Amino acid sequence: MEYSETGRGTPEGEAQVRILNILYDSVVDGEGLRTVLFFSGCPHHCPGCHNPHSWSPQGGKVMKVWEVVEQALLNPINEVTLSGGDPFYQAETVRHVAKILKTNGKNLWAYTGYTLEFIQDRGSIAMKELLSYCDVLVDGGFELELRDPTLPFRGSSNQRIHRLGTW
Repeated sequence: MEYSETGRGTPEGEAQVRILNILYDSVVDGEGLRTVLFFSGCPHHCPGCHNPHSWSPQGGKVMKVWEVVEQALLNPINEVTLSGGDPFYQAETVRHVAKILKTNGKNLWAYTGYTLEFIQDRGSIAMKELLSYCDVLVDGGFELELRDPTLPFRGSSNQRIHRLGTW
């Protein structure tokens, strides 16, 4: 891959991010065939969370942004989902991942325990920038008493799907 495709050699591409896992060929983390990037750290600690091992900001492994992007681009037909943990917890560096993936024409879904309104009104500059690269945002913390396994792409009925981009 070209350096420009992954961000390798650029300040953004050389930044470090903590990642738990990369899942290829998911059909449950957004529309279509997707590569899912699971980022470490989540401040929400939702009871009944299906990824409680993702809560620690020290979990997973440290990777450079360009390395994560390179893995996300391995299958050219896959779109990409940012998950975790909460990708907005590491917005300072995850925004670079999202920016480079958008430059490569990827459709981006992101899952967060924050609400869209929180990010827009009180989120950091990095959170707002990360949001700007997302085509779809699934927001809101998981609420066990509102769990509904029949909902597409969500775990509980309080969570909302916001179509922000052109997909």
